[in-house]
Amino acid sequence: MIPKIQIIIVKYLNKEASFIEIEELENWLKKNKNLLIFKRFVETNYLTSLSMTEENIENAKNEIIYRIKKLERKIKLRKLRVLSIAASVCLIFGITIFNQFKLLKPEVKVNQTIEIGSSKAILTLGNGNQVVLEKGKKFQNKTVNSNGEELTYSQKNKSNKKSLRNQVSYNILTVPRGGKFFINLSDGSKVWLNSDSQLKYPIKFTDGKTREIELLYGEAFFEISPSENHNGSAFNVFTKSQKINVLGTKFNIKAYNEDKFITTTLVEGNVSVQKGEFIKKLNPEQQAKVNFESNEIQIYDVDVSQEISWMSDLFYFNEASLEFIMESLSRWYDVEVVWKTGLQKNFIFTGILERSKSIEDIFNIIEKTSEGELKFEINDKTILIK
Repeated sequence: MIPKIQIIIVKYLNKEASFIEIEELENWLKKNKNLLIFKRFVETNYLTSLSMTEENIENAKNEIIYRIKKLERKIKLRKLRVLSIAASVCLIFGITIFNQFKLLKPEVKVNQTIEIGSSKAILTLGNGNQVVLEKGKKFQNKTVNSNGEELTYSQKNKSNKKSLRNQVSYNILTVPRGGKFFINLSDGSKVWLNSDSQLKYPIKFTDGKTREIELLYGEAFFEISPSENHNGSAFNVFTKSQKINVLGTKFNIKAYNEDKFITTTLVEGNVSVQKGEFIKKLNPEQQAKVNFESNEIQIYDVDVSQEISWMSDLFYFNEASLEFIMESLSRWYDVEVVWKTGLQKNFIFTGILERSKSIEDIFNIIEKTSEGELKFEINDKTILIK
């Protein structure tokens, strides 16, 4: 990478680049190799770079040069199909950079503002009663309390194996489209639920007896309290097509009804995935894909940060089709998607976007990157793509 580009990158991250310098950076980024190096660097350094001042810009430049050279040695380059250079910059930074330089003007036709997803859920108690949970509303009973953004179950009065053998009480938490929620279970295990998800679990676990919960549908991230903290009690997570055997660990399960596969991604620890008679163990940074229609379990190495980006309120798309992107957006913003033709579904994008952005901002980005090939219209809660 030539020294001039190194300086422009530093100025760009410090919001000091001129239009001419931005144009030069865009031309440099047209090469897939440069785009990947720039993208990976920005993902890990963007927030730090924003706080730099003119006094330390020389040190920052040297740091960038060092890290980029390190990336050039480490990254195994592969071709990326990106619709335009605007996609590379805009999808990496989101709408902020383009607003800053006034390169992006609203073009999406809107007749109703779509709400951004937030913490909300419906708690179904053991007696069938339902409680609406949302920010600002508190709820409490003998076993659980909520501040409207999370549920915490009491870890006191653990179940007695003999007296409660046939008296297990279950709760069901349903997170609607446009929602998310956090649960702290009675054994100290933690569960984060993504939009359009439902979890069934006991209000109390019995030490020494296998702990079991069920992800009825949707997506959830689990941080399981180790078995040694519960007299050796194992932990199992069920879905409609698989069983996850867990030892204290962190992992993500995606099991939406419309998906063809259930994916289990291991972040740390140990889990095994069981489908029928077939069992496969996962190592950290591996993902198991289970086909709904067969007993096949496939194991892949994956970028964990991409798979659990929703936990950081990010959309992370890597060579993703517009069809896949719209599935993710429709859950978070609670909208329906209508395609004028099927051709638009195959557009490919790579980038990172904040889930705190309005859907109009995101559509503006996509329209800009498609160079006029895509148009979005928002009518009530229906998105027309043409």
